[in-house]
Amino acid sequence: MSLRLTAVGLRHGNGVQALQGIDLQVEQGERMAIIGPSGAGKSSLLNLLATALAPSAGELQVLGERPWQLSSRQRQRLRTRIGLIHQAPPLPLRQRVVTAVLAGRLGQWSLARSLVNLLYPLDIPGARAQLDKLDLGDKLFARCGQLSGGQLQRVGIARALYQGPRLLLADEPVSAMDPRLADHTLSLLVSHAEAGGVTLVASLHTVELALAHFPRIVGVRDGRIAFDLPASEVDSERLQALYANEQLNPARAGEPAPDAWAARC
Repeated sequence: MSLRLTAVGLRHGNGVQALQGIDLQVEQGERMAIIGPSGAGKSSLLNLLATALAPSAGELQVLGERPWQLSSRQRQRLRTRIGLIHQAPPLPLRQRVVTAVLAGRLGQWSLARSLVNLLYPLDIPGARAQLDKLDLGDKLFARCGQLSGGQLQRVGIARALYQGPRLLLADEPVSAMDPRLADHTLSLLVSHAEAGGVTLVASLHTVELALAHFPRIVGVRDGRIAFDLPASEVDSERLQALYANEQLNPARAGEPAPDAWAARC
């Protein structure tokens, strides 16, 4: 079992109830997409799975561990097996792309090796191999500040792939890419997960991409699971109910702003 959530809730420090009553099981090697309106709790759920946030209720198991019953050192070791792809990767603008990609393994390297890597990249061929998959090999020594939003997202993906996690979490990983590139990039992520038996969980705004690439779809609304179904059973009626009145609902803190319904269906 890769993930198990039992009656999990999450309340932010400002008192906002982001998630409540979440029951979810994900097997190792499974591919699952999370969809739902802005402010539904998708990003909060992914941060919970990444152990960046602790649940305020219920029980969470990640890769066979209960993260918040571990020591901080043990929890940090667990995180080396979890890759999180951010919608806006937190990459320093002056950092070179090669260094950004190799940083995926900082948690696995000694302090001395990590410091040396900041001055002299220790695995240039490894970084280039991941960037080549994403058609960014020519940006190996560019600075992150020279890249577009879509290119930065692909650098973040290359970094996660270089890390080699057993659980790969992706929060709107292709939102800054054009439709064709987004489709190609998701195909790459899925192929990587399938080849290595990696569990892949991604939140996506574009329903078509979720249905095309993921066999299991979880709809989230108002911090709760609205449905958990095979992609073949997610019909227009369920999608209409999931996104109903989205434009009238203010986004929660930390969640992306609403997109038009037409962009999803």
